[in-house]
Amino acid sequence: MKEKTSITLSSKVLAGIDRAAGSRYSRSAFIERILREYLEQQFKAERRARDFAILNEYAKELNQDALDGLEDQAPESEEVWPIISVETQRMKSGT
Repeated sequence: MKEKTSITLSSKVLAGIDRAAGSRYSRSAFIERILREYLEQQFKAERRARDFAILNEYAKELNQDALDGLEDQAPESEEVWPIISVETQRMKSGT
């Protein structure tokens, strides 16, 4: 449901709206579209900020869990990965 409202804009802003909207949109449709996009961006930014806050709150614990998981994995030895080991040695020596 749409509601009628009244806003006051400077003549420069109104001229910019008319130019940008062109003949494709009415002023109202153009302003609504732009405001809807802006509000969606704001909502996404707020949600992203909340998500980062949650991740940051648990970052130390999550990082420790990852390190613990890596320690549980089998180590790479020359017996298991001889080709990679030889290539690594070549890269280190620069040959």
